Amino acid sequence: MDLIRHLRFFVAVADERHFGKAAAALDMTQPPLSRGLRRLERHLGVELLHRTQQGAVLTPAGVQLLSRARLLVDDADRLVAESHRIARTRGTVNWGAAAAVPDRVVTACVTALRGVVGAGGTVSTTVRATVDLVADVRSGICEVAVVEHPALVDGVVAGPVVKLPRWVVVPSDHRIAESERPTFPMLAGLAFAAPARATNPPAFDAVRDLLRERGLDSSTIAARDDRTLLAAVAAGSSFGLTTAPPSDAPGVTWLRMAPDAVALRVRIVHRPGVDAHADAVDRVLYRERLR
Repeated sequence: MDLIRHLRFFVAVADERHFGKAAAALDMTQPPLSRGLRRLERHLGVELLHRTQQGAVLTPAGVQLLSRARLLVDDADRLVAESHRIARTRGTVNWGAAAAVPDRVVTACVTALRGVVGAGGTVSTTVRATVDLVADVRSGICEVAVVEHPALVDGVVAGPVVKLPRWVVVPSDHRIAESERPTFPMLAGLAFAAPARATNPPAFDAVRDLLRERGLDSSTIAARDDRTLLAAVAAGSSFGLTTAPPSDAPGVTWLRMAPDAVALRVRIVHRPGVDAHADAVDRVLYRERLR
């Protein structure tokens, strides 16, 4: 659990005495704020707030813990500010990309960021799950990241959504591989290989909903990256989605099925004050958008 983030929820509600106003102040919606506070209360083992029709009222435990929570949140903000100062001094930019982002986009972003930091600067790249990248940007570990859409992006600045080409990959010996008009129901009997739902629940659910709308309700298996995905497909028991362009990988066939619907939707997220970095990455996404 991101303790500082959830303590920030608690402090905001305590200050506003109202869940809706606190959510607005945090630039998020009320449901994830309420869920986050319940998760914090379970983690701490105490009830912090009474929820009433008039708003939120601190419990005795909430009154006792509020000042310490406020100190931790303020210290975290100071830590982030200091880390930014150090990074600027050293000419370093830390950024991240979701595992689904194509290699060509990752390298193009690194090249663009090198242009921002200038000669002698350093670009440090991390590849992680979308939920982890949003947390990294929120906490100041990363200045900017390219994440999947949809995703919960409260507490960060989010850019426009861009679509990148994605293919359906199937076993080469499956009947759909030779079909002139492949359809999703033809994939029945194959498992859907994809990153675990926990890496980004909204995007995972969106893809599953898309498959169901197209007449396919398959089981799922975890594939943390393209290498794992292609191995599962070559084994003959799975299909999946990949941004890796068609290649001569044995046992795997690339299909263009509903290209607009299955396109990978991504966006940048960043912290305030790093507009130059965000603009550089956003320009890369704009050039790479689905044609």
